[in-house]
Amino acid sequence: MRPAAARAVAAGAAVVTVAAGLAVRAGADGAFAKYAGSALYTVLLGALVAFCAPRARPAAVASTALGLSWAVEFAQLTGVPAQWSAHSTAARLVLGTTFNAPDLLGYGVGAACVWALLRAGRRHR
Repeated sequence: MRPAAARAVAAGAAVVTVAAGLAVRAGADGAFAKYAGSALYTVLLGALVAFCAPRARPAAVASTALGLSWAVEFAQLTGVPAQWSAHSTAARLVLGTTFNAPDLLGYGVGAACVWALLRAGRRHR
């Protein structure tokens, strides 16, 4: 797939992922909503990585998205994201506030979905 077409697909995937996250947040609660949100966070990062690097291999995109997700989660141990989140809704949505170890697994599920979707897309070509 040409880079321009791959970027268009990635941008569309990002929009769909945000819509899915909002739908989960509005229509569900409890553990499902929490961990679905974690997985979708990584899927969104995967779409953004794919947008920025349209020729990257699926494993590289998925592992980069997972690494970024984990970095944000571990940064919450410092308290800095919580401080920023107190002053900004955007920071709260992007960085969160408190460390939650089970989120790391949710991010892994999201990265696996990114990898699987990108692999399927490549096979389809």
